Amino acid sequence: MYELYATPEATHRFAKRFSHYKDFYARFDGLIFSKLGFGTFKKEPYKEENYLFDYKEALKTAIRGGINLIDTAINYRYQQSEREIGEALEELIREGEIKRDELIICSKGGFIPLDFPFPQNPYMWIDEHIVQKGLARPDDIELDQHCMTPAFLYDSLHRSLENLRVETLDVYFLHNPETQLQRLGRRHFLHRLEDIFRLFEAMVEEGKIRAYGIAVWNALTYEEHNEEHINLEEVFDVAREVGGSNHHFKYVQLPFNIAKTHAYSVPTQKMSDAKEYTVLQVAHKLGLGVLSSASLLQMHLFKRPFKPEVGYLLDSKMELESDVQLALQFVRSTRGVVSSLFSSSNPEHVLTNLGIAKTNAATLAKYNLLYQVER
Repeated sequence: MYELYATPEATHRFAKRFSHYKDFYARFDGLIFSKLGFGTFKKEPYKEENYLFDYKEALKTAIRGGINLIDTAINYRYQQSEREIGEALEELIREGEIKRDELIICSKGGFIPLDFPFPQNPYMWIDEHIVQKGLARPDDIELDQHCMTPAFLYDSLHRSLENLRVETLDVYFLHNPETQLQRLGRRHFLHRLEDIFRLFEAMVEEGKIRAYGIAVWNALTYEEHNEEHINLEEVFDVAREVGGSNHHFKYVQLPFNIAKTHAYSVPTQKMSDAKEYTVLQVAHKLGLGVLSSASLLQMHLFKRPFKPEVGYLLDSKMELESDVQLALQFVRSTRGVVSSLFSSSNPEHVLTNLGIAKTNAATLAKYNLLYQVER
């Protein structure tokens, strides 16, 4: 176990080792983030092929190549993703290749993690590990998969710390809270957030986490009338009520890619001034850092080639080699996004993705022209 957490000095030291990279690091809340982050999500975790690989060598390649943001969740591949990260980091630290305080490590709680190997009866697992332990009542669990009682989240956080072999997480996300919005109703939902944020602030005091946030799917980009819509300023106000002006609600994670651009392009968030803004605009106004997920949308972005205009606007010097690199160039060039996640278990693919670091980000003028091009 390692006591340290990411620090401004250490993350800056890490970035300086890659001073030949172009526009590849960004500062938020004093820390230096790589513009690409290493994610570990894999859909359909019950499929056996998701356990024929691990992320360890790919993660090591990413860190050696200049990536210092690592994102996971306790439920990814039934806790295996977290465990593999923990093993890989322990090996790199032991070998002197990296220090813990150079890395920004994020995880999430909210989904029931189960365990690997997959339990023969998942309902019995839930009863034994959650209900009988008093972490939640059966009616606190939505769709047999999501729970956000403070006791459950406290337990999940400590499991994550153990899996990842660290003392402290740099960011802890409440995972897809919109899953509970319909069941709780909006008023009770905000009250539940108050209880959760009180727990998270206590975890900051105890040194278990450094900051927290929410990780959502469409909740922040849905229109206001949608039943899963979450108003970001309302959530921020809950954190301010709980933690005062020095609260630690500092991050938002949401999907963003060249086909899913609402966070940048569609005003779906109403603020207290009664005006509507995009999510990225609201985050900027509130001083929140945005980490974007689904940069490659599980490779679904590449069913047909990108149009030549996309390549010209994102890579006018024609230095990039593929549509995958162009898709990553798009998200890393988005103003208002601190870092963008991709997931890969293949070290060669990681190196290819890092190829975008050899070229500058797209200019704002050319980036905005993309929104006038049919992609």
